[in-house]
Amino acid sequence: MNNNVTEFILLGLTQDPVKKKIVFAFFLLPYLGTLLGNSLIIVTIKTSRALGSPMYFFLFYLSLSDTWFSTSMAPRMIVDALLKNSTISFSECMIQVFSFHFFGCLEVLILILMAIDRYVAICKPLHYMSIMSRRVCSVLVALAWVVSCVHSSVQIFLTLRLPFCGPNVIDHYLCDLQPLLKLACTDTYVTNLLLVSNSGAICTVSFVMLMFSYVIILHSLRNHSAEGRKKALSTCISHIIVVILFFGPCIFIYTRPTTTFPMDKMITVFYTFGTPLINPLIYTLRNAEVKNAMRKLWSKKLVS
Repeated sequence: MNNNVTEFILLGLTQDPVKKKIVFAFFLLPYLGTLLGNSLIIVTIKTSRALGSPMYFFLFYLSLSDTWFSTSMAPRMIVDALLKNSTISFSECMIQVFSFHFFGCLEVLILILMAIDRYVAICKPLHYMSIMSRRVCSVLVALAWVVSCVHSSVQIFLTLRLPFCGPNVIDHYLCDLQPLLKLACTDTYVTNLLLVSNSGAICTVSFVMLMFSYVIILHSLRNHSAEGRKKALSTCISHIIVVILFFGPCIFIYTRPTTTFPMDKMITVFYTFGTPLINPLIYTLRNAEVKNAMRKLWSKKLVS
């Protein structure tokens, strides 16, 4: 591999000094909100005995993956907004590609596990605790970590195969395979196909699977009591909102790596900043058990 590039220049969302200050403020607050919201969910689930069911076990890991996913690129983007010129070394760029895809894939798989959990809880209620035991849930989460590692390793392998001879300017605010493909001094047709079959297929197939599973779940609710149907419906709607908000932009970006549009960076902003921030709001505002557990935790802190 002929690689003369040791660092890349990130153009970010804008090069205008005034607009860069707006970008700094605009993304610092959502990132801090993401950290606060997800940390609150993590601490609440970890300390509350009432939230010991498999659903909250998976929600704990969803909040973790949200936090790490956002942290894999948000701090650098926020700091870069204060700099005149933003550069990232080749090795740092590869680390960002790996971590971004690792935690992104982990979030996808956790959402699938949450859908499986809701399916078993609603469609197989008598066997729920035996099927979704703590050991089974732990194995499923461990498997999600392994699959995420394999996925992100493929991304790194595809990137390291590319020769970079210059230029080294990335028209984006993060390192990802698509903007890097534009800088490679070789034909990237095969790599593009591999990217679609990897990231694109994972996003699309996962989205179809999730939506199909929730259709089955919602269809089965007709046999439940009015109270049980209302509670299950509230939970499922929360999950469906998260799935649409996360997978919609991902499918738009990763199923057409050879084609770029001016709005691509803003769409990427939505699922890298927006979804990790919205998730805690959806799971707390629409979940009475989580809100009650948070109130008890806050009361204990005030008393102590």
